[in-house]
Amino acid sequence: MSKPRPKGLLARLQDDETVICAEGYLFEFERRGYLQAGGYVPEVVIEHPELVEGLHREFVHAGSDVVLAFTYYAHREKMRLIGREEDLEKINRTALRLARKVADDTGTLMAGNICNLNIFDRVDSSWEGRAHAMFKEQLEWIMEEGGCDFIVAETFFAYAEAKLALECVRKYAKGIPVVVSFNLKRGDDLIDGVLIQDALRRLAEAGADVVGLNCGRGPATTLPVLEEAKQNGIKTPLSFVPVAYRTDDENPNMITLKDVDDKGKIAFPSDLDPWLCSRSQIASYTRKAHALGVRFMGICCGNASHFTRAMAEALGRQPPASRYTADMSKHAYYGTDPTLIDFNTQDVCKNKF
Repeated sequence: MSKPRPKGLLARLQDDETVICAEGYLFEFERRGYLQAGGYVPEVVIEHPELVEGLHREFVHAGSDVVLAFTYYAHREKMRLIGREEDLEKINRTALRLARKVADDTGTLMAGNICNLNIFDRVDSSWEGRAHAMFKEQLEWIMEEGGCDFIVAETFFAYAEAKLALECVRKYAKGIPVVVSFNLKRGDDLIDGVLIQDALRRLAEAGADVVGLNCGRGPATTLPVLEEAKQNGIKTPLSFVPVAYRTDDENPNMITLKDVDDKGKIAFPSDLDPWLCSRSQIASYTRKAHALGVRFMGICCGNASHFTRAMAEALGRQPPASRYTADMSKHAYYGTDPTLIDFNTQDVCKNKF
């Protein structure tokens, strides 16, 4: 007997439920030594598919409602850059099958993924035809592999590219809901000059099911943009998927964060670790986003399972990983368990550290 399908994205949002979609696969596999920073191409999908499946399962264990196919940057332009265009179809189909397998095993939603192509050019409009072809082939592979519960089209720096991605989803993945989100640089306009608030509104009017921000900005500089969208009266559900780094007004995007030991050096990408948010900060911003009315959220670059768990627990959930959430009552020095040695909890803890 086949398993019943999980409740869909749109039904959950209509019922005011929050959907957590864990992201951050590129950075996590780079940290683990299976992906090269710079090109950021997910070769690990075909070189070590078992690891990709394992990370999918980790994120679900930590509280993700969604298994996102790891096809971010698995498009023709990126594969060309590293000389592996011949593996383009293989990497996409493999990623889709891995995500489907884990989603079916765990009863979670499965999302397809298309993303920024980095070929937008304000001067030369020929980028549009190339972009259309790249979106088309990835979307057709999604549908040929059995479709998905929804599609995440993300990390667009230009409104024109996001709009084209939405149009392609509607044409080549008919009937599939779509989340469309931007990566906002410094300021309030995208690289094609469209103001972010106008871009969010126009995408919503064009039929995107969810709109918002992902990547680039951390929680502190992502949330105000969504707050403004709410103040402007946007009715379409919003997406809050920041990076896990402590961006601020001076450096609203992680790309320009400075090395903590050498202020003249850019920390991105290999020295961002000191800028990571704490779990408590992730939890705090999760609650703030939820209070604002955001119902689609996750963590992008810098994410790891403990951040996804912090997000889930901030929403009052207890995913399987919560079995191992810290219980400091049993700590040798900070603990309160009456069976602990008083010398440690009273004398050593208070006077020796």
